[in-house]
Amino acid sequence: MSTSAMNWNKTLSYLRRYWVLYAMLILPIAFFITFRYIPMHYIQIAFKEYSIVQSPWEMKWADNNGFEYFIQAFSNRDFIYALRNTLMLNFLDLIFGFPAPIILALILNELVFKRFKRFTQTVVYLPHFLSWVIISGMALQLLAPTNGLINILLNRMGFDSIPFLNDPVYWVGTYVVLGIWQSVGWNTIIYLAAITGINPELYEAASVDGAGRFRKIWHVTLPGLRPTIIVLLILSLGQILSSEFDRPYALSNKLVTDVSNVISIFVYNYGIRGLQFSLSTAVGLFQSVVCVIFLFAANALAKRFGERGIW
Repeated sequence: MSTSAMNWNKTLSYLRRYWVLYAMLILPIAFFITFRYIPMHYIQIAFKEYSIVQSPWEMKWADNNGFEYFIQAFSNRDFIYALRNTLMLNFLDLIFGFPAPIILALILNELVFKRFKRFTQTVVYLPHFLSWVIISGMALQLLAPTNGLINILLNRMGFDSIPFLNDPVYWVGTYVVLGIWQSVGWNTIIYLAAITGINPELYEAASVDGAGRFRKIWHVTLPGLRPTIIVLLILSLGQILSSEFDRPYALSNKLVTDVSNVISIFVYNYGIRGLQFSLSTAVGLFQSVVCVIFLFAANALAKRFGERGIW
């Protein structure tokens, strides 16, 4: 029997054995093709003059070889401010928000009382299920400069009110803290799951060598978490230019628009409210391309330092 015939028989045998797994992939593949890849031909709108009565293939090309709306975007002061704010807020989220679930997972893993541990996990998970509209309402009740609960307590203790939501500097700090509070518990699940996969014999060996609790965390738990940390860090860097809409929009007000207007709000104002669909599509395409570049760069950097990366 020839080599090609043997390989074909092996392939058929493999498919007969695992055909159920491939059948289960049909629905997710169909979903991605239908809702992720087919709509991608509308990317052409970024390079063409939008017309509601024409398909993207029939629209006229924009001026400057199709890059007219990209030029308009980078000539728009609102977009430059939105780009700056998006990078600033995402960078602060990465610096302060990324280590938070790691620290919380390490603390929860060291808790001795199992009931208290489960109770704490439940409490820190709950904010994830609250919408930012609800969170912004809670923040307004707690942090309002005149009638907010926090400032009322500060005034009674003899301190001045703090403009948490009305001063740009305080607003950025409040934005980051609320983001950590809302997401830290949910992200901790991943790290707790990774910790359970660490071989218990490593902790026993560390105990035999005289390692204390902090030494075990440093030399056993954190190295065991490193692959998970690297993968999630790469994915976070791949979203460095992406921006939520509901979080900054719900927390924003006219006093802090200089720091709260991000790219998603810019697209909403110019695309949906201003009906400039080509301009907003160009901005969205630029945003996606930059995120992909960061993703590939972070993955390549991780592999260069000996890590597995995400592919």
